[in-house]
Amino acid sequence: MKIVLAYSGGLDTSIILAWLKQNYDAEIITFCADIGQEEELDGLKDKALRTGAAKCIIEDLREEFARDFIFPMFQGGAIYEGQYFLGTSIARPLIAKRMVEIARAQSAEAIAHGATGKGNDQVRFELTAAALAPKLKVIAPWRNEKFRKQFPGRAEMIAFANENKIQVEASVSKPYSMDRNLLHISFESGMLEDPWFDASGPEARDMYKLSVSPEDAPGEAEYLELHFESGDCTFVAAGGASSPDPATDGVAGAPPSKMSPLVIMQTLNKLGGKYGIGRVDIVENRFVGMKGRGVYETPGGAILHFAHRQMER
Repeated sequence: MKIVLAYSGGLDTSIILAWLKQNYDAEIITFCADIGQEEELDGLKDKALRTGAAKCIIEDLREEFARDFIFPMFQGGAIYEGQYFLGTSIARPLIAKRMVEIARAQSAEAIAHGATGKGNDQVRFELTAAALAPKLKVIAPWRNEKFRKQFPGRAEMIAFANENKIQVEASVSKPYSMDRNLLHISFESGMLEDPWFDASGPEARDMYKLSVSPEDAPGEAEYLELHFESGDCTFVAAGGASSPDPATDGVAGAPPSKMSPLVIMQTLNKLGGKYGIGRVDIVENRFVGMKGRGVYETPGGAILHFAHRQMER
């Protein structure tokens, strides 16, 4: 049996990789989509192979993610509960789509994921798989009673990792969970489960990766010029202390060279993060009927959404 596992190299998917191999007597093919996790991908292939994967496939999907998922979403004005820019939501269908394609190419009978039975990711992965390959089996260990009994908490998972010589960087008292891609970083669980915990206060200052606190942002304004064609941003120009003049910004009045969606997102993330743009702290409703707190950094997405709204007005 062959199983394609959505793999990040974190504690959960490392344990799931070994557990699947033990309990299904299967050949595990790990798949990681590079959608902007940056340094989180370092050493991932070697780690997967050491943990027992027969193969580790890592593919750069950043351009496809920006072009075919992020841009159409913003063009459609999609935003959840008035605040959340759907950074995780829009990435999962792309990952699942590619997993299905890899499963077919590798003649795998099943795909597996590490989403819990409490959140939205299980729905995103499995509805995508059901739409594209309804006969493909989906294995969700966190909904498996045997798996949950074996791993009732993080302490048991870390103990299993130590017993099986699986290298993981984790502690029993993890302060929060983090998910990063080209569009955003999300923070959940741990200390954030306390609704009175101030996610913008000094105790959370080191949590953020993409943006500075508003207090640390530059005191002077910086002007941006975003060019659009058919509803999609095609160019970003950063000005100085005054608005750029199209006649003197180096293009002599002619349309500037187009930038790819990936480069646009990278540029806007850097500029937005410099000014502390795009931080959101929300208690949101999940698809499965629960509520959860999420803290998000979406600097480039916040600028792009604002620009779309201004044009619509």
